[in-house]
Amino acid sequence: MKTVIELLHEGARKFENQPYLGGKAGDAWKTFSYIESDRISSAFAASLVKLGFNKGDNISILSEGRCSWVLGEFGVLKAGCTSVPLSTKLIGEEIIFRLDHSESRAILVSENNFQKVAEILDKVQQKPAVICISDKTIHFAELIAKTSLTEGKDLFFYDDLVAEGEKLLDQAGPGGSTYAQKLEELEKTITEDDTVTICYTSGTTGNPKGIMLTHKNYLHNAINATNVVHVERGWKSLIMLPLDHSFAHTVGIYIFCYKGLTMYFVDAQGGPMAAMRNLPKNLVEINSDLLLTVPALSGNFMKKMIQGIGAKGPFIQGIFERGLKAGIARAGNGYNKVPLGTRIKNFFPWALANALIFPKLRSIFGTDIKFCIGGGALLEIKQQEFFNAIGAPVYQGYGLTENAPIICSNSAARHKFGTSGNIITDLDVRIMKDETTECRTGEIGQIVTRGGSVMKGYYKNPEATAETLRDGWLWSGDLGFKDADNFLVVTGREKALLISADGEKYSPETIEEAVINTSRFVNQIMAFNEQNKFTTALITLNAEELKAAMKEKGITADADADKVIDLIRDDLLVFKDHPDYSSIPVQWRPSSFAIIPSAFDESNGLINSTMKLVRHKVRDFYRPRIDELYAAGAADPHLPGNREALREAKILG
Repeated sequence: MKTVIELLHEGARKFENQPYLGGKAGDAWKTFSYIESDRISSAFAASLVKLGFNKGDNISILSEGRCSWVLGEFGVLKAGCTSVPLSTKLIGEEIIFRLDHSESRAILVSENNFQKVAEILDKVQQKPAVICISDKTIHFAELIAKTSLTEGKDLFFYDDLVAEGEKLLDQAGPGGSTYAQKLEELEKTITEDDTVTICYTSGTTGNPKGIMLTHKNYLHNAINATNVVHVERGWKSLIMLPLDHSFAHTVGIYIFCYKGLTMYFVDAQGGPMAAMRNLPKNLVEINSDLLLTVPALSGNFMKKMIQGIGAKGPFIQGIFERGLKAGIARAGNGYNKVPLGTRIKNFFPWALANALIFPKLRSIFGTDIKFCIGGGALLEIKQQEFFNAIGAPVYQGYGLTENAPIICSNSAARHKFGTSGNIITDLDVRIMKDETTECRTGEIGQIVTRGGSVMKGYYKNPEATAETLRDGWLWSGDLGFKDADNFLVVTGREKALLISADGEKYSPETIEEAVINTSRFVNQIMAFNEQNKFTTALITLNAEELKAAMKEKGITADADADKVIDLIRDDLLVFKDHPDYSSIPVQWRPSSFAIIPSAFDESNGLINSTMKLVRHKVRDFYRPRIDELYAAGAADPHLPGNREALREAKILG
């Protein structure tokens, strides 16, 4: 098996009429078997070939998770094209960049995202054909009517193309061959090194980089990951994560196909808000065996569970809290053996809660849940212990898109809380102190990988490729260590991307460049967000410029510090009105900041020899100031630490 196309063919032969995909159509769930999925995606591919799409063309996808997303992508691949998955959270300018950079000839789009695409089509250098992958609703027709798109010319409906493709597969085309034969011949030309997807992520220069993942990358990752995390044929799962998320993409589409599982999608009929409302109901309806999650999502579940218990009164809450504490004690770290005395001592409070309360909490996920796998960002140990204690464990994994993406994971068979788990088979992972020196056990260094999962490179970006891929090794930019039991522990990022509470990522350099290039008062800046609700920054000041501005506005050194802080805040955000930086999404603009009274420099190791910030050292050195920024739960720069810093910098008396 050399390609993911062959993977689907094999799934059709092996699992036949077993459901592969499922989604809501009206009020009912509709499923597509493995055989149907193979046939429908071939029909879609036949129509793409007839429309003139050629091997090597790029086709983007902008949609929430749905059956037509998966079938559409397989059709794109069978037509010899490459898929470019796009996040539904992208703003117009970000979509334009990706369409232009990838030179996408078409874009598959759902009704929920159509308006966003329609608004930017005239701004794209090469206007792509639009293929609608939602049903022809009245609302959708109204949206289309407001555009200049013409059905059959630059606008097509996926359902129509599939219907036409079904006929084409059995009909002779130009030259006498049927389209089925054409696809067979085309498939023979597709190799394991051909690109399956170009997945855009934020780069260190601000422009996103297109990660090229091949058939070999995906198959290697899917097959070897299942040697660490075991799943069984016939299991089902509600996919709560977007399919452009590399974790959901590999696990949901390829691992499920390899092992014979069924993936269902959250009912998004009516838009994103409707999807959020439908999630609890869909979880119960599907009754998943396993779930894919991110820390923000599982953390929200945990918070609601605790709140729900609190509303039941002190008696129930007491049973729950004692049972939870006992369950955590009985499990220990999940790996090392817990003393028998500890297990006996904590048995009764845990057993009582497990009989009366924990089953009701687990039922949020359905009655068949075995475990969840957490990815996208680091899962705090508190969540790992909580869900394990109530009997719905969330096992932490780790990966990055450049590795297709899974590098390691905890599992039911072998796990240790506080770690990212065991490295998948047939993947070399080293922890490097520098370019040539490997770290000892327990010593923190950069995580580097080598193996069949490692990306082909960055699309049209040889410089970034050469920097990241060195002699076959992928330098991740992430820091971590291997413990004595060979579990991988991820400690942070050397080139830290900002990570929001929902797992979305963004380049800090983009924001820092914007501030430095537009601010009058900020001398140095490090943007910060590690799974928080808002972005913050550590800043050092150009004291002379700030004092000059204070004088201009009649603010004296003896004035209220709040006036000076407001002055700095307004200056920090002036970039949002600058044409070069106005497209930076609101969530990544620093909502608060910590003023550092003296410059970051080499004396304390916060700046390296090339004058670049050593991010993890700055983070650790100023951790109390960062903690202060988030302590109140809301963004507010009027903090005691900032008042003291202004006095220490002799800006205020």
